[in-house]
Amino acid sequence: MTESNGHADETGAPEPAAHTGQPVRTAAFFDLDKTVIAKSSTLAFSKPFFDQGLLNRRAVLKSSYAQFLFLMSGADHDQMDRMRTYLTDMCTGWDVEQVRSVVGETLHEIVDPLVFAEAANLIADHKLCGRDVVVVSASGEEIVAPIARALGATHAMATRMVVEDGKYTGEVGFYCYGEGKAEAIRELAAREGYALEHCYAYSDSITDVPMLEAVGHPSVVNPDRALRKEAAARSWPVLTFSRPVSLRDRLPAPSGAAVATTVAVGLSALAGGALTYSVLRKVLPRTVTRR
Repeated sequence: MTESNGHADETGAPEPAAHTGQPVRTAAFFDLDKTVIAKSSTLAFSKPFFDQGLLNRRAVLKSSYAQFLFLMSGADHDQMDRMRTYLTDMCTGWDVEQVRSVVGETLHEIVDPLVFAEAANLIADHKLCGRDVVVVSASGEEIVAPIARALGATHAMATRMVVEDGKYTGEVGFYCYGEGKAEAIRELAAREGYALEHCYAYSDSITDVPMLEAVGHPSVVNPDRALRKEAAARSWPVLTFSRPVSLRDRLPAPSGAAVATTVAVGLSALAGGALTYSVLRKVLPRTVTRR
């Protein structure tokens, strides 16, 4: 199998036409952590959470260690279960609006250096081919949705925590992981009219095999050992993303129209950071729809 750096040849041709003569609606589904960005999106925010008093020093050290294990060994089902327990315990009692504020204020600083250039190029290619772009992540929606907006994604699907009186209870309302990701993709496809056999999906983890199986064009990105073996058995393309770079340094400043549109849909708090992630010059990102 030949590995690729994930440029336009991986996105296929523009959409096929249905029997009505109209183009078929399709999407490209991207896992987030270690597929689009180089780290765990949740653990990446441990420092600003500490600065705002949400974490103590011991918790920051534990987050750093968890990040190290995540990067070095990937995440199988047992590790993901432990990570879920750790993260839900960590955020129990946190004020939801405070978390959203911290993420909004530090999004550019934290996420910008972590985005793989190859992933940004691939997202742009899919959009140029007329496909929606969907970020699908096991991380919490308060983190995933702003990152997806910043990347110009059409939708974001993420884990939802149960909230009471404005605070996290520690319970999970929807865990966007494993088969849950595939179910969320099928539900979105039914709602949006996507033809899944013509859709694309990208992930690094063996735990995302259900997500990859749900589409007609799966690819693996920087796969863990188990997923690499699975990809070889199924002849799935293997992509290598290795260049986390600042998109702000690579792309032109957004147009006045783009700024106005972003503000108009209520993203003014994120505009300064989010617009630097626009990977298209003439296509405006649409508002992310949370599941």
